Amino acid sequence: MTLPVLRRSEARPAARWDPFTEFEDLYDRMGRLMDTAWGGWGAPGWQAGTWSPLADVTETGDAYIIEADLPGVKRDQVSIEVTGGELVISGETAPREHEGMLRRSTRRQGRFEYRATLPQDVDPDKVSASLADGVLTVTVPKAEAARPRRIEITAG
Repeated sequence: MTLPVLRRSEARPAARWDPFTEFEDLYDRMGRLMDTAWGGWGAPGWQAGTWSPLADVTETGDAYIIEADLPGVKRDQVSIEVTGGELVISGETAPREHEGMLRRSTRRQGRFEYRATLPQDVDPDKVSASLADGVLTVTVPKAEAARPRRIEITAG
C-alpha cells in the first residue's frame, strides 16, 4: 500500500502524509474549542479558569522542540516537569493593574497548563528550556540510540 505524498513547495522536499498528525491536530483543536466553551472541564489536573497556551511541536534529528506562546509571563511564573513520558508546562499569570476603568479585556490570565506526550526515545534528564520574547522553547533531546546514524559503505 502506498501513501499519498504532499508537495508543499519546490524549495522543500515532498513529505509523507501522516494520518496520526491529522488526528492529533483535530484533537488539539477540539480541546481548544472545549476549553473556550467549558474552560477545560474534565481534563486531568483541571481547575476552574485553567487555559492552555498555543504551542508548536517540532522534531529534528536529535531532539523534539516545543515552542509555547506565553506573552507577558516571567520565568518564575512557569514550571516544567517531565513525568512518566509526559511533558507538563504549567504556571499562573497575575492580573495586571490598570489605571482608570478597564472596559474590555481579552488577555488570558490565571492558571495555565500545556501537556504533551513524549515518545519513548527521549532523554528526560537532558531537557532544557529558555524563555525569550514571550515564547517558551523546551528542547527534549532524543536518546542516543534513537538518533539517526550515517552508515559508511565499504568496498566488498
